[in-house]
Amino acid sequence: MDLLLGIFSAFGLSASAGLNAYIPLFVIAVAARYTDLFKLSAPFDTLTNPWIIVLLGVLIIIEFLADKVPAINHVNDAIQTFVRPVAGAIAFAASARVLTDVSPVISLACGLLIAGSVHTVKAAAIRPAVTATTGGAGNVPVGIAEDIITTVTSILAVILPVLMAVLMVIMLVLLIVWLWRRSQQPVT
Repeated sequence: MDLLLGIFSAFGLSASAGLNAYIPLFVIAVAARYTDLFKLSAPFDTLTNPWIIVLLGVLIIIEFLADKVPAINHVNDAIQTFVRPVAGAIAFAASARVLTDVSPVISLACGLLIAGSVHTVKAAAIRPAVTATTGGAGNVPVGIAEDIITTVTSILAVILPVLMAVLMVIMLVLLIVWLWRRSQQPVT
């Protein structure tokens, strides 16, 4: 059971890192430091250092503000193209603690791919569509929604990983249905 819960947590945390790199790492750090919900093995236990927790908090604030300012949010997304997949890799490897018998490279690669995929969809499809359809006015509410989704997803991945897994499967099914319906529409 620990194996499944660790994997569910890993997927949820790395997916949320694709939207905001620092919130999942902050949630992992706080949960590992102040609760018994999460245990981190070396070298990931470094996240529980109080200075790292403060640094992650500062980075959350910086990313939150940068993401809400027109033009700067595009620069932020360009920078985050490299940061978010790495954060996802760290989140996956740190939370998939039961996968220690498996090469850590596999854990890191999974997290990198998951967070990178979520970030790519956000930065290459969703945000440009929001900018184009709202003249940029929709970027702030969408950015706030992304931060809320990232926070809730990260907390659920730590506290209720099974629920997180169910939600991820539902979202995947909805995405597949949407893409299938979209492909069936005639091109005009």
